[in-house]
Amino acid sequence: MSLSMYQASAPRFVAMLSNLSAILDKAQAYVDMKKIKPEALTTFRLYPDMLPFTSQIQIACDSAKGAVARLAGVENPRHEDTEQTLAELKARIAKTIAFIESVKPAQIDGTEDKEITLKIGGKDLVFKGAQYLQTFAMPNLYFHVTAAYLILRHNGVEIGKRDFLGG
Repeated sequence: MSLSMYQASAPRFVAMLSNLSAILDKAQAYVDMKKIKPEALTTFRLYPDMLPFTSQIQIACDSAKGAVARLAGVENPRHEDTEQTLAELKARIAKTIAFIESVKPAQIDGTEDKEITLKIGGKDLVFKGAQYLQTFAMPNLYFHVTAAYLILRHNGVEIGKRDFLGG
C-alpha cells in the first residue's frame, strides 16, 4: 500500500495543528489557575537568540499552510502575524486548519515530482514535491511545534508526550 502525497501532508498537518491547539487550551488553563499574565508564556524564549512562543505558533501555521498551498498550486493565504494572546493563536491555528481542509486530495496527489522553489536568505532552494514535503515542510512544522511545546513545558504547563502526539 502506498501513501499518497495528500495522505502524507494535509491530514498530518491538521493533526499536529489540532494537537497544538489542544496544548494551547492547557496553557490557558494554566494561566487562569496560576493567575499569571499570558504574556509570561506568549513572549517567552528558550534562549535569547530563539524566537518567542508566539512566533513558534505563527511559523508552524505558516509551514503547514505554505506546504499545502505550494503542493496544490493555490494561493497561500497571508496571515499578518499580529497575534498576541493564546486565544488569537488558537484562532490562527483554526484558520490554518480550515484552509488545509479546503484543499482536495486531487490537488496534492501526484505532486511528488512537482518543482517547488523557496527563496530563503536570498537564495533559491529548489525541491521536488516529495523531497520538499519530507525534508523541509514536515521537519519545519515539527521543529516549531516542538519549540512551542518545550516553551510551555519549561514554564510549568502540565503537558506530555500524549499531548504532543495527540491521544
